[in-house]
Amino acid sequence: MTPRLGRLARSYNPRIPHYSAITAGKALAPPPPSCDWTVGMPSDLGVLGNDVLGNCTCAGFYHAIQVWQFNIENAILPILDSNALQLYIEACGYDPKQGGEGPGGVEQDVLSYLLQVGAPMEPANQMRNKLAGFVEVDHRNTDDVKRTIVECGVAYIGFDVPDYLMANGVPDVWTVQNVPETIVGGHAVILAGYNETAVKVISWGRTYWMTWEFFSRYTDEVYALADSSWIKANGTTPGGLTLEQLQAQMSALKG
Repeated sequence: MTPRLGRLARSYNPRIPHYSAITAGKALAPPPPSCDWTVGMPSDLGVLGNDVLGNCTCAGFYHAIQVWQFNIENAILPILDSNALQLYIEACGYDPKQGGEGPGGVEQDVLSYLLQVGAPMEPANQMRNKLAGFVEVDHRNTDDVKRTIVECGVAYIGFDVPDYLMANGVPDVWTVQNVPETIVGGHAVILAGYNETAVKVISWGRTYWMTWEFFSRYTDEVYALADSSWIKANGTTPGGLTLEQLQAQMSALKG
């Protein structure tokens, strides 16, 4: 497996609600010291084309679906590389006739597409999995990042990748190395757990640990993803919004 990247520079859409705004004035309890939604999940979740294509922004959402499904149903429905390919075509403009890794994707654009149209599912790509909503989280506020993982099952993030991370095979634990570095691209992953020292990453179909120091140095965008099935099963939403309040927050994006 040759890991690929594909996250393009972040955008700034003022219509996307912010976690800090929807929780302003609320007395928030400290997040739990640790959380891990991947316990018991299969070790191989499928690379979903991100060993050939620069479709990490799409593959990451399918990994989020897998986390939600497993924790709700104790099972994971098959997600095909062809599903992730189709989403990459639709949401990012990939042209299979041109081949190659493709254009990559902007996280906010992909999430807006998932909100409005949804991710293709099943072998025929006819069934759709739509986001109920998404909220931007200040990547500098690690407590809010932790709350996002607890409330939503995952956080969807974008970060810059230093060359040393991929120089000799991707390590199990991603740490800051104080050496001369070059940023080789951007990557989109989901976080599905954390403890005092690190956050648990799902990327390229498997789990890794990213230290909080690495997270703080290289991450520049974080989103809380709201899934309707997760909300129904767990009763938790970004910032404690009701589903109706969340959908009202999404109205500007849907319009």
